[in-house]
Amino acid sequence: MCRMVKIRVPATSANLGPGFDCMGLALDLWNEVTFEEGEGLKYRASGEGAERLNKGNKNLLTKAYARLHEVCGKRMDGFRISACNGILMSSGLGSSAAAIVAGLLGANEILGRPMDEAGLLKIATEMEGHPDNVAPAMFGGLVVSIMVQEEIIWKRYETPEWTVVIVKPLVEWLTKTARAVLPKSVSRADAIHNIGRSVLVVDALRRGDHNLLKKTMDDRIHQPYRLKHISGGAAAFKTAKLFGAAALSGAGPSIITFVPQDEAENARTQIATVFEERGIETRSLITKPAGQGAHRAA
Repeated sequence: MCRMVKIRVPATSANLGPGFDCMGLALDLWNEVTFEEGEGLKYRASGEGAERLNKGNKNLLTKAYARLHEVCGKRMDGFRISACNGILMSSGLGSSAAAIVAGLLGANEILGRPMDEAGLLKIATEMEGHPDNVAPAMFGGLVVSIMVQEEIIWKRYETPEWTVVIVKPLVEWLTKTARAVLPKSVSRADAIHNIGRSVLVVDALRRGDHNLLKKTMDDRIHQPYRLKHISGGAAAFKTAKLFGAAALSGAGPSIITFVPQDEAENARTQIATVFEERGIETRSLITKPAGQGAHRAA
């Protein structure tokens, strides 16, 4: 058994327009979590979400850490868990998936790696509900994943160094709300619209084809319904599309835009301005895809 482990996990952006619940991209924005031997189970966070997370020791990270011990039939000794969070919370950037993956990988390292990647992905998906965020968090790059009964089938793709702009409006946007506003069924036309574009979005992201990505990163299944309920969302999304290929990041409220590098700062300013003119504060950043997924840091 190891007695001190440090795990790094990237942010992720799921859906990417038409790839609803089955596509996600790892981003170069990281949480770093240290697991050290100690008395009892103690947790402390710094960085993003620290004030909320430090109100107790029970959260997705510690639950995932405990869950792996349970699955492996191992007694959980006292450990001190310290998280330095760089991933914006409640933003559509996979902070929940990152917490789950960090907890599972940390426990797996501590216990001497009893679980393989398929087993870890299965537990992470059970905790998250679907693999679109946890898979790229684990493996990095662009990942397409589906569930077939109890099996998770996934494929990872390398991508070039895209320039990615993220703008998050500081509005309350709960996951349950993001799910509640979706229609119970979609038309055949909307399904066909998304299926074809999902394939082309994967091809565009793999090849670095900005023109193709801008033409195909379009959705009819979730974005129109969600943008109507995010204050300033529809207008900001329209502005984002002037600069490049744009989508809601995950369920939102952040907007992700793939832009030429020399337009990134202007795009960030202009998209944020749309929200701020409506009295809505924002957080924003410029990043790139992460080719590496969750891993043990030196």
